[in-house]
Amino acid sequence: MSRFDGYFLRQLLVLFGFFTLVLVGVFWITRSVSLFDRVISGGQSAMVFLEFTALSLPTLIRTVMPMAIFAASVYATNRLSRESELTVMLATGSSPWRLARPVLLFGLISGLMMGAISLYLRPASVLQLEQRQQEVAGDVTAQLLNEGEFLHPADGVTVYIGSIELDGTLNDVFLSDRRDPAEPVTYSGTRAFLVRGGAGLNLVMLDGMALRYDTGTRTMSTTLFQDVSYDISSLTRGGGMLKRSLQAIPTADLILDRDSISEVEEYSVGEMIEELHQRFSWIAICIAVALMGFATLMLGGFSRFGLWPQILTAFTILVVLEGIRGVIAPVVIQRPELWWLLYCPAILGIAVSTAFLAVAGRPLARRKDPALAA
Repeated sequence: MSRFDGYFLRQLLVLFGFFTLVLVGVFWITRSVSLFDRVISGGQSAMVFLEFTALSLPTLIRTVMPMAIFAASVYATNRLSRESELTVMLATGSSPWRLARPVLLFGLISGLMMGAISLYLRPASVLQLEQRQQEVAGDVTAQLLNEGEFLHPADGVTVYIGSIELDGTLNDVFLSDRRDPAEPVTYSGTRAFLVRGGAGLNLVMLDGMALRYDTGTRTMSTTLFQDVSYDISSLTRGGGMLKRSLQAIPTADLILDRDSISEVEEYSVGEMIEELHQRFSWIAICIAVALMGFATLMLGGFSRFGLWPQILTAFTILVVLEGIRGVIAPVVIQRPELWWLLYCPAILGIAVSTAFLAVAGRPLARRKDPALAA
């Protein structure tokens, strides 16, 4: 049996790695298309796109892990059943409870992985991602370096650059500053350069004209210039203190520092309690879905047509459990004292798996009973 346990566990882990890789790849391709357009159109490099993708991976892996665990459990059990290996083990006197031991160990191992991701890696990656997004939003250079487009790096400011040369020279520059309604001003220059001086960033325009309109006297003045410097540091967006999302707050802070978080970042106690226990409930879900995939397939005997009815039943139960999770979350936010409800889907899944294993073991018990045999 120890050899069979190791064999079964290896099958589960290999399939789990395969399904996780496939699902992460599918979801990553789906999400990366819109992310790539958003990052590149914002004037950022491909390295920024790769960085954002890497920081989003823990969230993506946490999303697909329960599906990969379930798929691995169902696929491995179905293959062992189709090849009569489970039938042989049952015939030698092993009960479904005994055969479930490697599946339970698989659920515990995957639960530990989920715990590391859900409790530590994901909050850290989300926080870093939000900080980088704020930095990118505040990168005024990237906001301006888009040729052939009318850009709006700040309210009331419009910038147009005809073309950008390889040495960084900006050609045919237009800048309209309407932030002061009493005196809007418009600059145009044949060439321009971005020059960093001290803590600021200046746009130096050459051989151009400045139009200034005085709304009080309704007069316009025109100034021709050989060079003029315009401070664009104030156009930086995303400044100020970063307000973390709930997903970015470290787990230790949600446990020990809820009062400070509620005061500074204005999250309710219910929101913090729901986020905290959701992270822990993902661990229990891993164990539940692993057992669910195995126990449901144990209800059926050997069949050359496979165990498709049991597989569909297991998938249906998984969908129902996920639906219950979605219904419970708003209730916990409104009433934090009901935090234990977040663990009900996992507990229900384990209870149903236990019942299925009990039912699967009854025919075997009847065959062993001498009275029934007589």
